[in-house]
Amino acid sequence: QVQLVESGGGLVQPGGSLRLSCVASGIIVSNNAMAWYRQTQGKEREMVAHISRGGNTDYADSVKGRFTISRDYARNTAFLQMNSLKPEDTAVYHCKVLTTRTDYWGQGTQVTVSS
Repeated sequence: QVQLVESGGGLVQPGGSLRLSCVASGIIVSNNAMAWYRQTQGKEREMVAHISRGGNTDYADSVKGRFTISRDYARNTAFLQMNSLKPEDTAVYHCKVLTTRTDYWGQGTQVTVSS
């Protein structure tokens, strides 16, 4: 059974940083592409960062230069380092594993950027 558990969200002031973690079980992180999405109430889920099986990364224009996606193979965990946070980054952040057969989602972690 595949399970993804996100953590690391919270309340941070504008300009601050957070690092989100996505611990995977039942699936090997290094064998699959992964992505981070975010969603605010009333809006569609938006992809913010993607890392391919080979390690190539891609980012939404709104977070380029501020967010970094990475994987730790030993801990079977994906990360999203978020710097220079803005109020418009406030959302629930979800990690996603993309396989050839299906995709798996975590339950999400709330990030709130406010003074």
